[in-house]
Amino acid sequence: MSAPAIAPGSARAWLLASRPATLSAAVVPVAVGSAVAQALHGFALWPALAALLGAMWIQVGTNFANDVYDYKKGADTGDRVGPTRAAQAGLLAPKQLFLGMFVAFGLSALCGLFLLTHAGWPIAVIGVASVLSGIAYTGGPYPLGYNGLGDVFVMLFFGFVAVCGTVFVQLGHVPGVAIWASIPVGALATAILVVNNIRDADTDVLCGKRTLAVRFGRSAARFEYVILVVSAYVVPTALVLREQLPATALLPWLSVPLAATLVKTVCTSADSNVLNGCLKRSAMLLLLHGTLFTIGILL
Repeated sequence: MSAPAIAPGSARAWLLASRPATLSAAVVPVAVGSAVAQALHGFALWPALAALLGAMWIQVGTNFANDVYDYKKGADTGDRVGPTRAAQAGLLAPKQLFLGMFVAFGLSALCGLFLLTHAGWPIAVIGVASVLSGIAYTGGPYPLGYNGLGDVFVMLFFGFVAVCGTVFVQLGHVPGVAIWASIPVGALATAILVVNNIRDADTDVLCGKRTLAVRFGRSAARFEYVILVVSAYVVPTALVLREQLPATALLPWLSVPLAATLVKTVCTSADSNVLNGCLKRSAMLLLLHGTLFTIGILL
């Protein structure tokens, strides 16, 4: 039996536009950062929860922005092979998505105001930069995702900023181990984007979207994917060997079978439907690896 159609403007339409499957990219950095804070005897529950909620609302706001800006720029058309987008499918009007974007970013700002009382002005800088980057990813005069800077954006904000920011609001400073621990998180979040760009390379060319897969070709993007995935396992291993984390921080290695399967498929398949599956499983890899990393650090 086929799934019932989504009514325009309905709660299901908003849920689709929020892209709940992408929220792992917001949850995992906060989980890993909080585990690092706990390992350094500085875990603080309320700042951790505020960081989690703030990160999730920023992710949702960014998703709304991407949906409407990609639609306006012609990136989301009937030829698109990825998941349904709300504006392109007529489920939400651009005006509605803009309103949703401002509401989501406003809710993240409320979380930021709470964190300001715990960590001071650096949180304001992080919050404003995160929101502006979320909009600038596909919007503004120089959209990051359309000029080959999307990978840098994801690595920076979903890795370094998210993990280190979570540690900062709990400890009041950023130890070196937090910076290193942010690399696997950012790398796997970026790997999700790389699969998306490999899949969409042909249609991105038509709308002037110059991702790295467009600029340097799919082969280079596949090599990037391999490097990102490998680094997610090399870094925890190095931290354990340097005795900066306990041996249990090697738990992410339990996810290697999934990672190896993904690397093989991404590097050998050009089928859009297959790559769609890899996109979802790359998000699963981030969640699985991040969960194991979090547990390993806590243990």
